[in-house]
Amino acid sequence: MDSDRDKSIKLYSDHVYPGKVAFYEKYDIVLVPEKRGGCQISDTNGKTFYNCHSNGGVFNLGHRNKDVIKAVTLAMQTYDIGNHHLISKPKALLGKMIADTMPEGLNQVVYGVSGGEAIDLAIKLARGVTGKQEIISVKGGYHGHTGFALATGDKKFKEKFKPVPAGFKQVRFNRLEELEKAVCSNTAGVILETIPATLGVVAPDVGYLKSVKEICEKNSCLLILDEVQTGFGRTGKFWGFENYDVKPDIVVMGKGMSGGIYPISATVYDEKYKDFFKEDPFVHISTFGGSEIGCFAAMKVIEISKEKKFLDHVLSLGDFFWQRLEALGKKYPNLGLKLKGRGMMMGLEFKDEITALFLIKILFDNGIYVVYAGNDQRVIQFLPVLNILKTEAEDILNIIEISFKTMSQG
Repeated sequence: MDSDRDKSIKLYSDHVYPGKVAFYEKYDIVLVPEKRGGCQISDTNGKTFYNCHSNGGVFNLGHRNKDVIKAVTLAMQTYDIGNHHLISKPKALLGKMIADTMPEGLNQVVYGVSGGEAIDLAIKLARGVTGKQEIISVKGGYHGHTGFALATGDKKFKEKFKPVPAGFKQVRFNRLEELEKAVCSNTAGVILETIPATLGVVAPDVGYLKSVKEICEKNSCLLILDEVQTGFGRTGKFWGFENYDVKPDIVVMGKGMSGGIYPISATVYDEKYKDFFKEDPFVHISTFGGSEIGCFAAMKVIEISKEKKFLDHVLSLGDFFWQRLEALGKKYPNLGLKLKGRGMMMGLEFKDEITALFLIKILFDNGIYVVYAGNDQRVIQFLPVLNILKTEAEDILNIIEISFKTMSQG
């Protein structure tokens, strides 16, 4: 093995995440990325992988996207992180671009650095404008590891950090009757991922999200949709919720907003609540939220991702992958493959966790990097880069077929 690679692994284990190194070494799936570009990453040992997880959508436009890098490089000639106390031209320009992608009225933008930070603000805002306390989330969903975001999550994420903030409860996804029973006069908001990835990339039932909004309206609480993974074209629409005829009160975005180059997130809320920040414009601040350099990365991402040609390409790729994967599921029925999700946000569910885990290892050995869904380990999260070529998609599918065949024979 390469000595520099071994040194990096040891230093990471010594000073960053020893448990993570131990986990990867246990399953022999250690990857130390160095060179990267487009839909591929290369280990320091020279082995190249197709990135088919894209870090949950961070790399929707691929690694080191040239257009995003150019936009950030140009911005750095004039701008820096900026000063959150002052009025900012880049934040204003990006705010208008985001508002233009939203349904009418969703035009108030507050910036953050991470998705968790943006979720925290969404929950603060729901409580602030309603004067209520309770937040309802989904069992198996995931919104981050910071304070209020953590409180929305499953027990396994928060048990070691008790006491977590009070006023949070969970219901099952796609179960309207449970939500109707859970909502009460003290409910400030209902928070959902449009398609919950960690739950296993579960698409909402027809009419579900629209009915959730109706329940919220009837009980004077807010619908918060987490578009951190479904946003910026992942489903074939610019926003995932556009597929489901629903207008949320608050939208949270991150990951792909960065272009994979500069971290930035945002919480967008309906203008009917903007007086909340007029009363005290400093009731929420973020020093690094909406870095002015990051704004230029996000503006370029929006410019690219809102184009009809780009979204049509995503839809075409999604159809191509779904058709081929469904055919492979029939060809290798002993794997029990079921496809979940929408567009290029896919979950590959197998008959059990062992099958999924072995396939992750086989795919890794064959040059495809994927991860499983944390709250349903029968499911491999499959989120390829959105602007890949058809030939690259075919190569990925050929590797998947080889891997399925190996697993079936094993």
